[in-house]
Amino acid sequence: MAALSSGHLATDLAQGSLPALLPYLVDKFDLSYTMAAALVLAATISSSLIQPAFGVWSDARGALWLLPAGVALAGVGMAATSVAPAYWVALACVLVAGVGVAAYHPEGSKFASYVSGSRRASGMSFFSVGGNVGFALGPLLAAAFISAFGLRGGLLLAVPGLVVGAALLVVRPYLAEFAPSGEQRAAVASREEAEGRGLALLLVVVGLRSVAHMGLFTFIPLWEKSEGHSANYGTFVLGGFLIAGAVGTLCGGPLADRFGRRPVLRWSFVVAPPLILVYVLLGGPLGIVAVILAGATVIGTFGVSLVMSQEYLPARVGMASGLSIGLAIGLGGVAAVTLGAVADAVDLKAALVCTALGPALALVVSMFLPPAPVRSRVEPAPATL
Repeated sequence: MAALSSGHLATDLAQGSLPALLPYLVDKFDLSYTMAAALVLAATISSSLIQPAFGVWSDARGALWLLPAGVALAGVGMAATSVAPAYWVALACVLVAGVGVAAYHPEGSKFASYVSGSRRASGMSFFSVGGNVGFALGPLLAAAFISAFGLRGGLLLAVPGLVVGAALLVVRPYLAEFAPSGEQRAAVASREEAEGRGLALLLVVVGLRSVAHMGLFTFIPLWEKSEGHSANYGTFVLGGFLIAGAVGTLCGGPLADRFGRRPVLRWSFVVAPPLILVYVLLGGPLGIVAVILAGATVIGTFGVSLVMSQEYLPARVGMASGLSIGLAIGLGGVAAVTLGAVADAVDLKAALVCTALGPALALVVSMFLPPAPVRSRVEPAPATL
Protein backbone atom coordinates (compact mmCIF):
# COMPACT_ATOMS: atom_id res chain seq x y z
CA MET A 1 0.00 0.00 0.00
CA ALA A 2 2.90 2.35 0.71
CA ALA A 3 4.28 1.76 -2.78
CA LEU A 4 0.88 2.30 -4.39
CA SER A 5 0.17 5.43 -2.34
CA SER A 6 3.63 6.83 -3.20
CA GLY A 7 2.90 6.34 -6.88
CA HIS A 8 -0.43 8.08 -6.39
CA LEU A 9 1.40 10.96 -4.68
CA ALA A 10 3.93 11.43 -7.48
CA THR A 11 1.28 11.18 -10.21
CA ASP A 12 -1.05 13.74 -8.66
CA LEU A 13 1.89 15.95 -7.69
CA ALA A 14 2.46 16.47 -11.40
CA GLN A 15 -1.20 17.18 -12.09
CA GLY A 16 -1.51 19.34 -8.96
CA SER A 17 1.29 21.65 -10.05
CA LEU A 18 -0.77 23.06 -12.93
CA PRO A 19 -2.66 25.76 -10.94
CA ALA A 20 0.65 27.12 -9.67
CA LEU A 21 1.88 27.35 -13.26
CA LEU A 22 -1.28 29.11 -14.46
CA PRO A 23 -0.49 32.68 -13.24
CA TYR A 24 2.92 32.50 -14.95
CA LEU A 25 1.49 30.99 -18.14
CA VAL A 26 -1.28 33.64 -18.15
CA ASP A 27 1.37 36.36 -18.12
CA LYS A 28 3.65 34.58 -20.60
CA PHE A 29 0.95 33.94 -23.23
CA ASP A 30 -1.50 36.77 -22.25
CA LEU A 31 -4.33 34.31 -21.58
CA SER A 32 -7.94 35.01 -20.68
CA TYR A 33 -9.59 33.18 -17.77
CA THR A 34 -11.27 30.86 -20.27
CA MET A 35 -7.98 30.00 -21.98
CA ALA A 36 -6.35 29.37 -18.60
CA ALA A 37 -9.23 27.10 -17.58
CA ALA A 38 -8.85 25.29 -20.93
CA LEU A 39 -5.44 24.08 -19.75
CA VAL A 40 -7.14 22.54 -16.71
CA LEU A 41 -9.81 21.07 -18.99
CA ALA A 42 -7.10 19.51 -21.18
CA ALA A 43 -5.50 17.95 -18.11
CA THR A 44 -8.76 16.60 -16.72
CA ILE A 45 -10.13 15.38 -20.06
CA SER A 46 -7.00 13.45 -20.98
CA SER A 47 -6.64 12.09 -17.45
CA SER A 48 -10.30 11.17 -17.09
CA LEU A 49 -12.07 10.14 -20.28
CA ILE A 50 -9.60 7.37 -21.11
CA GLN A 51 -9.35 6.05 -17.55
CA PRO A 52 -12.27 3.62 -18.01
CA ALA A 53 -10.50 2.20 -21.07
CA PHE A 54 -7.36 1.61 -19.02
CA GLY A 55 -9.62 0.05 -16.36
CA VAL A 56 -11.14 -2.37 -18.87
CA TRP A 57 -7.66 -3.28 -20.08
CA SER A 58 -6.54 -3.79 -16.50
CA ASP A 59 -9.48 -6.07 -15.68
CA ALA A 60 -9.09 -8.14 -18.85
CA ARG A 61 -5.33 -8.56 -19.10
CA GLY A 62 -3.62 -7.10 -16.04
CA ALA A 63 -1.22 -4.24 -16.65
CA LEU A 64 1.16 -3.67 -13.76
CA TRP A 65 3.56 -1.89 -16.12
CA LEU A 66 1.05 0.99 -16.19
CA LEU A 67 2.11 1.94 -12.66
CA PRO A 68 5.74 2.96 -13.37
CA ALA A 69 4.97 4.15 -16.90
CA GLY A 70 2.02 6.29 -15.83
CA VAL A 71 3.77 8.09 -12.99
CA ALA A 72 6.87 8.83 -15.10
CA LEU A 73 4.83 10.14 -18.06
CA ALA A 74 2.76 12.42 -15.81
CA GLY A 75 5.89 14.03 -14.35
CA VAL A 76 7.68 14.52 -17.66
CA GLY A 77 4.59 15.95 -19.37
CA MET A 78 3.92 18.57 -16.69
CA ALA A 79 7.60 19.52 -16.48
CA ALA A 80 7.59 20.18 -20.22
CA THR A 81 4.53 22.42 -19.84
CA SER A 82 6.53 24.90 -17.79
CA VAL A 83 8.95 25.58 -20.66
CA ALA A 84 6.50 25.32 -23.57
CA PRO A 85 7.30 28.00 -26.19
CA ALA A 86 3.67 28.51 -27.23
CA TYR A 87 0.18 28.06 -25.83
CA TRP A 88 -0.67 25.14 -28.10
CA VAL A 89 2.53 23.36 -27.06
CA ALA A 90 1.57 23.84 -23.39
CA LEU A 91 -1.83 22.31 -24.19
CA ALA A 92 -0.14 19.31 -25.84
CA CYS A 93 2.20 18.78 -22.87
CA VAL A 94 -0.71 18.94 -20.43
CA LEU A 95 -2.53 16.32 -22.51
CA VAL A 96 0.50 14.02 -22.35
CA ALA A 97 0.71 14.43 -18.57
CA GLY A 98 -2.99 13.60 -18.36
CA VAL A 99 -2.48 10.31 -20.20
CA GLY A 100 0.09 9.33 -17.58
CA VAL A 101 -2.39 10.14 -14.83
CA ALA A 102 -5.08 8.10 -16.58
CA ALA A 103 -2.75 5.13 -16.95
CA TYR A 104 -1.81 4.99 -13.26
CA HIS A 105 -5.10 5.34 -11.42
CA PRO A 106 -7.22 2.29 -12.40
CA GLU A 107 -4.38 -0.19 -11.93
CA GLY A 108 -3.22 1.49 -8.71
CA SER A 109 -6.69 1.59 -7.14
CA LYS A 110 -7.40 -2.01 -8.18
CA PHE A 111 -4.31 -3.26 -6.36
CA ALA A 112 -5.11 -1.00 -3.40
CA SER A 113 -8.41 -2.85 -3.19
CA TYR A 114 -6.59 -6.20 -3.24
CA VAL A 115 -4.29 -5.32 -0.33
CA SER A 116 -6.67 -3.29 1.84
CA GLY A 117 -8.13 -6.22 3.78
CA SER A 118 -11.59 -6.14 5.37
CA ARG A 119 -11.50 -2.40 6.16
CA ARG A 120 -11.74 -1.34 2.55
CA ALA A 121 -12.73 2.29 3.09
CA SER A 122 -9.81 2.81 5.46
CA GLY A 123 -7.39 1.11 3.09
CA MET A 124 -8.63 3.05 0.07
CA SER A 125 -8.37 6.27 2.06
CA PHE A 126 -4.70 5.53 2.67
CA PHE A 127 -4.23 5.04 -1.07
CA SER A 128 -6.24 8.17 -1.85
CA VAL A 129 -4.39 10.34 0.64
CA GLY A 130 -1.23 9.83 -1.41
CA GLY A 131 -2.99 11.61 -4.26
CA ASN A 132 -4.29 14.32 -1.95
CA VAL A 133 -0.80 14.98 -0.58
CA GLY A 134 0.54 15.00 -4.14
CA PHE A 135 -2.04 17.60 -5.19
CA ALA A 136 -1.07 19.67 -2.15
CA LEU A 137 2.69 19.40 -2.73
CA GLY A 138 2.44 20.01 -6.48
CA PRO A 139 1.66 23.74 -6.37
CA LEU A 140 4.02 24.31 -3.45
CA LEU A 141 6.96 22.63 -5.21
CA ALA A 142 6.14 24.29 -8.53
CA ALA A 143 6.06 27.71 -6.87
CA ALA A 144 9.35 27.03 -5.07
CA PHE A 145 11.09 25.82 -8.23
CA ILE A 146 9.84 28.75 -10.32
CA SER A 147 10.69 31.31 -7.64
CA ALA A 148 14.22 29.95 -7.45
CA PHE A 149 14.97 29.28 -11.13
CA GLY A 150 12.23 30.91 -13.20
CA LEU A 151 9.88 28.93 -15.40
CA ARG A 152 12.75 26.59 -16.34
CA GLY A 153 12.71 25.47 -12.73
CA GLY A 154 9.47 23.69 -13.59
CA LEU A 155 11.60 21.04 -15.29
CA LEU A 156 12.37 19.73 -11.79
CA LEU A 157 8.74 18.58 -11.58
CA ALA A 158 9.81 15.53 -13.60
CA VAL A 159 12.11 14.28 -10.83
CA PRO A 160 9.50 12.83 -8.40
CA GLY A 161 7.74 10.90 -11.18
CA LEU A 162 10.97 9.45 -12.54
CA VAL A 163 12.24 8.44 -9.08
CA VAL A 164 8.98 6.84 -7.96
CA GLY A 165 8.53 5.20 -11.36
CA ALA A 166 11.92 3.54 -10.96
CA ALA A 167 10.98 2.38 -7.45
CA LEU A 168 7.73 0.88 -8.73
CA LEU A 169 9.69 -1.06 -11.34
CA VAL A 170 11.74 -2.59 -8.51
CA VAL A 171 8.70 -3.60 -6.39
CA ARG A 172 6.58 -4.71 -9.34
CA PRO A 173 7.20 -8.47 -8.77
CA TYR A 174 6.17 -8.08 -5.12
CA LEU A 175 2.95 -6.27 -6.06
CA ALA A 176 2.16 -8.97 -8.62
CA GLU A 177 1.86 -11.52 -5.81
CA PHE A 178 -1.29 -9.78 -4.57
CA ALA A 179 -3.13 -10.34 -7.85
CA PRO A 180 -5.85 -13.03 -7.61
CA SER A 181 -5.98 -15.92 -10.02
CA GLY A 182 -8.29 -16.00 -13.00
CA GLU A 183 -10.41 -18.65 -11.27
CA GLN A 184 -10.91 -16.40 -8.24
CA ARG A 185 -11.96 -13.48 -10.44
CA ALA A 186 -14.36 -15.70 -12.38
CA ALA A 187 -15.91 -16.95 -9.13
CA VAL A 188 -16.64 -13.39 -7.99
CA ALA A 189 -18.05 -12.49 -11.41
CA SER A 190 -20.42 -15.47 -11.30
CA ARG A 191 -21.69 -14.66 -7.79
CA GLU A 192 -22.05 -10.90 -7.82
CA GLU A 193 -24.38 -8.67 -9.79
CA ALA A 194 -23.58 -5.07 -10.65
CA GLU A 195 -25.68 -2.31 -9.07
CA GLY A 196 -26.01 -0.25 -12.24
CA ARG A 197 -28.43 2.35 -10.87
CA GLY A 198 -26.25 2.95 -7.83
CA LEU A 199 -23.10 3.34 -9.92
CA ALA A 200 -24.80 5.78 -12.31
CA LEU A 201 -26.06 7.95 -9.43
CA LEU A 202 -22.66 7.79 -7.73
CA LEU A 203 -20.95 9.05 -10.89
CA VAL A 204 -23.34 12.00 -10.95
CA VAL A 205 -22.50 12.71 -7.29
CA VAL A 206 -18.75 12.53 -7.96
CA GLY A 207 -19.12 14.79 -10.99
CA LEU A 208 -21.04 17.41 -8.99
CA ARG A 209 -18.51 17.22 -6.15
CA SER A 210 -15.81 17.86 -8.74
CA VAL A 211 -17.42 21.19 -9.65
CA ALA A 212 -16.30 22.49 -6.27
CA HIS A 213 -13.04 20.52 -6.21
CA MET A 214 -11.81 21.50 -9.68
CA GLY A 215 -13.32 24.99 -9.55
CA LEU A 216 -11.49 25.91 -6.34
CA PHE A 217 -8.39 24.00 -7.48
CA THR A 218 -8.28 26.14 -10.63
CA PHE A 219 -9.28 29.57 -9.36
CA ILE A 220 -7.95 29.93 -5.79
CA PRO A 221 -4.54 31.22 -6.99
CA LEU A 222 -6.16 33.54 -9.54
CA TRP A 223 -8.69 34.80 -6.97
CA GLU A 224 -6.02 35.60 -4.42
CA LYS A 225 -4.01 37.41 -7.08
CA SER A 226 -7.08 39.45 -8.08
CA GLU A 227 -7.49 40.38 -4.38
CA GLY A 228 -4.04 41.95 -4.39
CA HIS A 229 -1.98 39.06 -3.04
CA SER A 230 1.09 37.54 -4.67
CA ALA A 231 1.01 34.41 -6.83
CA ASN A 232 2.95 32.58 -4.11
CA TYR A 233 0.36 33.55 -1.49
CA GLY A 234 -2.41 32.08 -3.66
CA THR A 235 -0.37 28.93 -4.06
CA PHE A 236 -0.02 28.57 -0.28
CA VAL A 237 -3.79 29.03 0.19
CA LEU A 238 -4.36 26.33 -2.42
CA GLY A 239 -1.84 24.15 -0.61
CA GLY A 240 -3.80 24.56 2.63
CA PHE A 241 -7.02 23.60 0.83
CA LEU A 242 -5.40 20.45 -0.59
CA ILE A 243 -3.55 19.44 2.60
CA ALA A 244 -6.83 19.69 4.49
CA GLY A 245 -8.27 17.41 1.82
CA ALA A 246 -5.60 14.84 2.63
CA VAL A 247 -6.42 15.01 6.34
CA GLY A 248 -10.11 14.71 5.54
CA THR A 249 -9.44 11.65 3.40
CA LEU A 250 -7.58 9.92 6.24
CA CYS A 251 -10.52 10.60 8.54
CA GLY A 252 -13.24 9.82 5.98
CA GLY A 253 -12.30 6.18 5.43
CA PRO A 254 -12.44 5.05 9.10
CA LEU A 255 -15.63 7.06 9.60
CA ALA A 256 -17.22 5.33 6.59
CA ASP A 257 -16.17 1.90 7.89
CA ARG A 258 -17.81 2.71 11.23
CA PHE A 259 -20.90 4.74 10.30
CA GLY A 260 -21.50 3.77 6.67
CA ARG A 261 -20.53 5.15 3.27
CA ARG A 262 -23.65 7.15 2.47
CA PRO A 263 -23.98 9.09 5.76
CA VAL A 264 -20.37 10.27 5.58
CA LEU A 265 -20.81 11.26 1.94
CA ARG A 266 -23.99 13.22 2.64
CA TRP A 267 -22.70 15.11 5.67
CA SER A 268 -19.70 16.31 3.67
CA PHE A 269 -22.10 17.87 1.15
CA VAL A 270 -24.08 19.54 3.93
CA VAL A 271 -20.99 21.31 5.28
CA ALA A 272 -19.15 22.25 2.07
CA PRO A 273 -21.39 24.93 0.43
CA PRO A 274 -21.52 27.37 3.38
CA LEU A 275 -17.77 27.10 3.87
CA ILE A 276 -17.15 28.00 0.22
CA LEU A 277 -19.49 30.98 0.47
CA VAL A 278 -17.74 32.25 3.61
CA TYR A 279 -14.40 32.14 1.74
CA VAL A 280 -15.69 34.05 -1.27
CA LEU A 281 -18.10 36.52 0.32
CA LEU A 282 -16.42 37.30 3.65
CA GLY A 283 -12.75 36.61 2.95
CA GLY A 284 -10.02 37.61 5.38
CA PRO A 285 -8.61 35.19 7.97
CA LEU A 286 -12.07 33.65 8.49
CA GLY A 287 -12.32 33.01 4.77
CA ILE A 288 -8.94 31.27 4.72
CA VAL A 289 -10.02 29.00 7.59
CA ALA A 290 -13.29 28.31 5.76
CA VAL A 291 -11.66 27.32 2.47
CA ILE A 292 -9.20 25.05 4.29
CA LEU A 293 -12.11 23.31 6.03
CA ALA A 294 -13.89 23.17 2.68
CA GLY A 295 -10.93 21.22 1.34
CA ALA A 296 -11.40 18.62 4.08
CA THR A 297 -15.09 18.18 3.25
CA VAL A 298 -14.94 18.40 -0.55
CA ILE A 299 -11.90 16.16 -1.03
CA GLY A 300 -12.20 14.00 2.10
CA THR A 301 -14.78 11.59 0.66
CA PHE A 302 -12.72 10.71 -2.41
CA GLY A 303 -11.70 7.31 -1.01
CA VAL A 304 -15.23 6.62 0.22
CA SER A 305 -16.78 7.15 -3.21
CA LEU A 306 -14.04 5.05 -4.81
CA VAL A 307 -14.86 2.11 -2.53
CA MET A 308 -18.57 2.53 -3.25
CA SER A 309 -17.94 2.38 -6.99
CA GLN A 310 -16.01 -0.88 -6.56
CA GLU A 311 -18.79 -2.34 -4.42
CA TYR A 312 -21.41 -1.35 -7.00
CA LEU A 313 -19.33 -3.12 -9.72
CA PRO A 314 -17.52 -5.91 -7.80
CA ALA A 315 -16.44 -8.04 -10.76
CA ARG A 316 -14.87 -5.12 -12.66
CA VAL A 317 -12.85 -3.28 -10.04
CA GLY A 318 -10.48 -1.63 -12.53
CA MET A 319 -13.32 -0.34 -14.68
CA ALA A 320 -15.23 0.89 -11.62
CA SER A 321 -12.13 2.75 -10.45
CA GLY A 322 -11.57 4.27 -13.88
CA LEU A 323 -15.16 5.49 -14.01
CA SER A 324 -15.14 6.90 -10.48
CA ILE A 325 -11.76 8.62 -10.70
CA GLY A 326 -11.81 9.43 -14.38
CA LEU A 327 -15.01 9.83 -16.33
CA ALA A 328 -17.04 11.54 -13.61
CA ILE A 329 -14.18 13.80 -12.48
CA GLY A 330 -13.73 14.88 -16.10
CA LEU A 331 -16.98 16.76 -15.62
CA GLY A 332 -15.08 18.91 -13.14
CA GLY A 333 -12.75 20.01 -15.91
CA VAL A 334 -15.72 20.94 -18.09
CA ALA A 335 -17.11 22.84 -15.13
CA ALA A 336 -13.79 24.69 -14.73
CA VAL A 337 -14.02 25.99 -18.30
CA THR A 338 -17.66 26.94 -17.77
CA LEU A 339 -16.69 28.78 -14.59
CA GLY A 340 -13.90 30.49 -16.52
CA ALA A 341 -16.48 31.73 -19.01
CA VAL A 342 -18.58 33.03 -16.10
CA ALA A 343 -15.51 34.81 -14.74
CA ASP A 344 -14.87 36.45 -18.12
CA ALA A 345 -18.54 37.41 -18.63
CA VAL A 346 -19.32 38.55 -15.05
CA ASP A 347 -16.41 38.35 -12.63
CA LEU A 348 -14.30 35.82 -10.76
CA LYS A 349 -16.35 36.18 -7.57
CA ALA A 350 -19.49 35.01 -9.39
CA ALA A 351 -17.61 31.98 -10.74
CA LEU A 352 -16.39 31.01 -7.26
CA VAL A 353 -19.89 31.41 -5.79
CA CYS A 354 -21.10 28.96 -8.43
CA THR A 355 -18.68 26.30 -7.16
CA ALA A 356 -20.86 25.98 -4.05
CA LEU A 357 -23.71 24.69 -6.22
CA GLY A 358 -21.84 21.44 -6.96
CA PRO A 359 -21.88 19.89 -3.46
CA ALA A 360 -25.37 21.32 -2.82
CA LEU A 361 -26.75 19.42 -5.83
CA ALA A 362 -24.63 16.38 -4.94
CA LEU A 363 -26.41 16.25 -1.57
CA VAL A 364 -29.77 16.03 -3.34
CA VAL A 365 -28.63 13.24 -5.67
CA SER A 366 -26.93 11.33 -2.85
CA MET A 367 -30.30 10.92 -1.12
CA PHE A 368 -31.27 8.46 -3.86
CA LEU A 369 -28.13 6.29 -3.64
CA PRO A 370 -28.98 2.64 -2.87
CA PRO A 371 -26.95 0.82 -0.22
CA ALA A 372 -23.51 -0.33 -1.28
CA PRO A 373 -23.16 -3.49 0.83
CA VAL A 374 -19.80 -5.00 1.62
CA ARG A 375 -19.80 -7.83 -0.86
CA SER A 376 -17.66 -10.90 -1.14
CA ARG A 377 -14.48 -9.98 -2.94
CA VAL A 378 -11.42 -11.52 -4.48
CA GLU A 379 -8.94 -12.49 -1.77
CA PRO A 380 -5.38 -12.97 -2.99
CA ALA A 381 -2.89 -15.00 -1.04
CA PRO A 382 -0.60 -12.93 1.21
CA ALA A 383 2.46 -11.69 -0.64
CA THR A 384 5.95 -12.39 0.58
CA LEU A 385 9.12 -10.36 0.16
